Amino acid sequence: MSINVCIRDQLKLSNPKIPIKSLHEELCKKLELGMLVQKVARVKQIDERVISGDYQLQYGYMRDYALELLNTNPGTTVRIDVYPESCLSTITRTFRRIYVCLGALKLGFKVGLRDFLGVDGTFLKGSYPGQVVTAVGLDSNNGIYPVAYAVVEAETTSSWTWFMELLGEDLELGANSNFTFISDNGILPAVAKVFPNAEHRFCLRHIQENMKKQWKGKELSDKVWECGRATILNHFKYAMDDLKKMNDEAHSWLCKIPAETWSKSHFSGRAHTDCLLNNLCEVFNAKIDEGRDKLIITCLEYIREYLMKRLCVVQKEIDKCQGELSTTATIILEEIKTQAAKYVAKYNGAGKYQVASTWQDQYVVNLNERSCTCRFWEITSFPCRHTVSAIWNKIENGEDAPDVENWVHPCYKLSTWRAMYLNKIDPINGRSMWPKSDCPFTLTPPKHHTQVRRPKKKRRRGVDEPNNQTTKLSRKFLAVTCSKCHNKGHNSRTCKGQGGIGEVGPKGKTQGKGKTQAKGKTQGKGKGIGNYVK
Repeated sequence: MSINVCIRDQLKLSNPKIPIKSLHEELCKKLELGMLVQKVARVKQIDERVISGDYQLQYGYMRDYALELLNTNPGTTVRIDVYPESCLSTITRTFRRIYVCLGALKLGFKVGLRDFLGVDGTFLKGSYPGQVVTAVGLDSNNGIYPVAYAVVEAETTSSWTWFMELLGEDLELGANSNFTFISDNGILPAVAKVFPNAEHRFCLRHIQENMKKQWKGKELSDKVWECGRATILNHFKYAMDDLKKMNDEAHSWLCKIPAETWSKSHFSGRAHTDCLLNNLCEVFNAKIDEGRDKLIITCLEYIREYLMKRLCVVQKEIDKCQGELSTTATIILEEIKTQAAKYVAKYNGAGKYQVASTWQDQYVVNLNERSCTCRFWEITSFPCRHTVSAIWNKIENGEDAPDVENWVHPCYKLSTWRAMYLNKIDPINGRSMWPKSDCPFTLTPPKHHTQVRRPKKKRRRGVDEPNNQTTKLSRKFLAVTCSKCHNKGHNSRTCKGQGGIGEVGPKGKTQGKGKTQAKGKTQGKGKGIGNYVK
């Protein structure tokens, strides 16, 4: 049996991610031969190309792959963009971008009743440069719901504009659509160009990280988060004034960023969520991390297969649920009910309630307009604790009022969650069964660009995060308990029978025979008075 056959069987069946050294040891034992590790590495690289295909060849099958997706998944949108050629007589075109929006995800997002999307990009790690840009929404359980993804040449205004235009066509969003996007600052020009009336939020964590580059400190960061979490305009102003007293320069820097993009006090209720972070895109990027260093079609297939499996996994959770709301919505509402028990509502006779626990914690609820002066109901579409107290007061007085669950927006209903995952992503055939494209032009890969140094595999750490997380954590100030005498301050290896046969009292003190001093030394009889690490 040759080396190529052994390695190819290993990559296909047993362990495709086997390290070079482990593969070298296994081959030497199996074939009873001595060989260089470098030779095994070269043969493995050749066999991987045979199994998955060459980087350059996969670009030539891109149009065939698009046709297979369109045939197997009705309603899917696939768009391929190429670089303009100076000579029109050439039969090749250089690949530039590809956009994919699967039909099942498109239909599911539309029935989710949530006009909210997070958009972000992440690097490709293969031989050719590029970015994977994604649009991810929220489902009824506040989980991620990817809608569309694309591979572009770079995160530029041109590529983002192209992506947002195609996304708007799939989701039937007009230029005057009141949609809500959350992203970083670099995407703002493209969003403003395609959707001028859309609400745009910035990820507050990115704002905090940018601030840490100039002004560090936990108190300053906590104050920024307090400003972002404030739902009332007055509370936002008070927090900003406190920030100004702490650091006038940081306050001036933060004032340059529009409050409508990062503070709840300025959010509208379009999106039915008070999300301040773009974690939904970060989570999705982490899930597709292993596919970003693969070949172009292999990378796209890795994303599609993950989405196909995710729909099945969530569907199993939906089948287990009972009740009117989704799992997360039920937990949130129960917590709100617990807090509402501490409030007292007073009716004014005209649909308004004064709800208070103390004089400073007092708000006005209008059930007819579905509003509360705390603005939590307006932003999240969840009845706040003041609203729940007012609803209970209305029911206690004998008036007709729906249950608390009926005041929650339909986007959190279990029926909506089930409708989002009703459509499934269909599998596709192998390359030998793909339809052949009749396009006269052959796609070629973009210009190869060798990355400087080794490509990074881990995420970029924050300013105040340690660069090396592999170092062993310090055991300083940690309590060590002996497994023999159960006293603290030493381990079983250095145990000298401290405390005798007495029992261990509270706070590590020994009661019974033997008098314990500091450092675990025993003298005479009596009660232990030694000091132990708590």
